[in-house]
Amino acid sequence: MWPFICQFIEKLFRETIEPAVRGANNHLSTFSFTKIDIGHQPLRINGVKVYTENVDKRQIILDLQISFVGNCEIDLEIKRYFCRAGVKSIQIHGTMRVILEPLIGDMPLIGALSLFFLRKPLLEINWTGLTNLLDVPGLNGLSDTIILDIISNYLVLPNRITVPLVSEVQIAQLRFPIPKGVLRIHFIEAQDLEGKDTYLKGIVKGKSDPYGIIRVGNQIFQSKVIKENLNPKWNEVYEALVYEHPGQELEIELFDEDPDKDDFLGSLMIDLIEVEKERLLDEWFTLDEVSKGKLHLRLEWLTLMPTADNLDKVLTSIRADKDQANDGLSSALLILYLDSARNLPVSSVLMDTLLS
Repeated sequence: MWPFICQFIEKLFRETIEPAVRGANNHLSTFSFTKIDIGHQPLRINGVKVYTENVDKRQIILDLQISFVGNCEIDLEIKRYFCRAGVKSIQIHGTMRVILEPLIGDMPLIGALSLFFLRKPLLEINWTGLTNLLDVPGLNGLSDTIILDIISNYLVLPNRITVPLVSEVQIAQLRFPIPKGVLRIHFIEAQDLEGKDTYLKGIVKGKSDPYGIIRVGNQIFQSKVIKENLNPKWNEVYEALVYEHPGQELEIELFDEDPDKDDFLGSLMIDLIEVEKERLLDEWFTLDEVSKGKLHLRLEWLTLMPTADNLDKVLTSIRADKDQANDGLSSALLILYLDSARNLPVSSVLMDTLLS
């Protein structure tokens, strides 16, 4: 399949990514790919998991442990600035979810194919001419790390690649599905964290300035920093949309803020299936990858209701916590799908350009 997958990737680059880059910034209006060769080394699938519980009978859900180490040749140019750059190798490792839906009674039996990563994959890109690219106006604030983050997040849920296999499938519903629920995260406090700050050239060990980074898919929240405290109390609340379960997880990392490089204070990963099952979890969790430390979380699973019958009850229940969330807690969800536009007026600037 690899040669045909490469054909699809080239089509994706030229028909989707290239126009998106051109439209993102006026300085990139002459951006184009001059060569796209993904290489002969195919993608490796190191493991497959198929879900059989809590799954709609008209879909098949697969999680693929993928690994790709390829010598690519992808060249691009921005003619306006005589800029040329490219990629000569790519590595990507992570869990890709593949959803086959809807299942239908005619060939090819599957209406469409959706691909995305449940969490940010490990991505490494070996660039050529990156310095030239970052000299282009509008891009000079970027860096290699920022570009990798942008690409990685584009691959992560709720972003997805959807390929229709039959013409009558409702592609919009597959590309922009209604969330399965909302996760309300009460980021409360921690205890017995490691002291990372040192004095007198490391002889005296002090405290830490801890903060947390919370991730659900590509939704990222960062808590405030608590200065010089190994038992910090944040008492903050965040809300994240959950588009896929089973398989999606809440990821939390704690760090000690430093002037140069922030020190790692521990991590935590919680399967959202457990939260959905319990509806409410209020527990102390032991931090992973460190010798000590605990984190106190209160996690609520909120189900979307099709009517506003319970709105008054919901508004009453969130008033107690309303001051904790930066933007206030939500009582309802508005989903807006912008499909297309027609007969738009031609701008006067464009008309002047055409006439000149």
